[in-house]
Amino acid sequence: MVVGCCGFPVRRALYAKHLAGVEIQQTFYQPPAPTTAARWREEVPAGFVFCLKAWQLITHPPTSPTYRRLRMRLPPEEAAECGYLRPTEAVRRAWEATVAVVRAVGADCILLQTPASFGPEAEHLASLRATVPELRRAGIPLAWEPRGAWTPDQVAALCAELSLIPAGDPFGPMARALRGPVRYRRLHGRTGFGYRYTDADFEELRALLAEGGGADHRLLLFQKPLDVGGRFAFRRPARVRPPATGPRWGRGARPGPSHRTASQGKTRPFRATVTRRFA
Repeated sequence: MVVGCCGFPVRRALYAKHLAGVEIQQTFYQPPAPTTAARWREEVPAGFVFCLKAWQLITHPPTSPTYRRLRMRLPPEEAAECGYLRPTEAVRRAWEATVAVVRAVGADCILLQTPASFGPEAEHLASLRATVPELRRAGIPLAWEPRGAWTPDQVAALCAELSLIPAGDPFGPMARALRGPVRYRRLHGRTGFGYRYTDADFEELRALLAEGGGADHRLLLFQKPLDVGGRFAFRRPARVRPPATGPRWGRGARPGPSHRTASQGKTRPFRATVTRRFA
């Protein structure tokens, strides 16, 4: 089990002393330069797991309010080609920029998070089936977290068809789709971003994580760095043994240079409350 947060809530070196992985959020709004991503890798121990969210130009249309954080001006003709995983040149260029960061940081997985407006309509299904195989040629495992009017059965079937890792909140409507050899759970807060998880929530989560048999690799990501009762959670670390080798997710070859072997046979601190429940 790799436990982490969606984004770095504190400086990376401090974070990596307590948690074993992170999902990079910055790449969704605007990918950094590959040299910046390479520095992130240098600031964490060997064996630390990076996942990252694909650039919004791939998944979201330019009408999305998230484009307010885009640091570049898109020509109208390029903006018209962005989003919804359409097989366009603008989406391909955005994918190449995302992959460059993946390779620089040595990430294990890319999350495709589609907006609520990307529902199970025929045109969106056609885009998924046309574009995802093209993205997979980079050899990087892909996770998909859909929003909107999808059913768990639809998501599970498409993930199986397209070799995607289903991602989502184990307390949310897509919980039943979160099966397979890789479990990618993203906890958004039961009633919203500011939700405080309780002891009862953690016990329920533990039972949910145990459902459906074993998994080769499990990733548990919290939207906020909250301890039980809402306390900031970078204190009193417990020591646990990390995996002998990091997760090698999906069918594609792992991108980037190897950074696993140095962690074999060692221990490093983990966040105490989460580790005690899910290690």
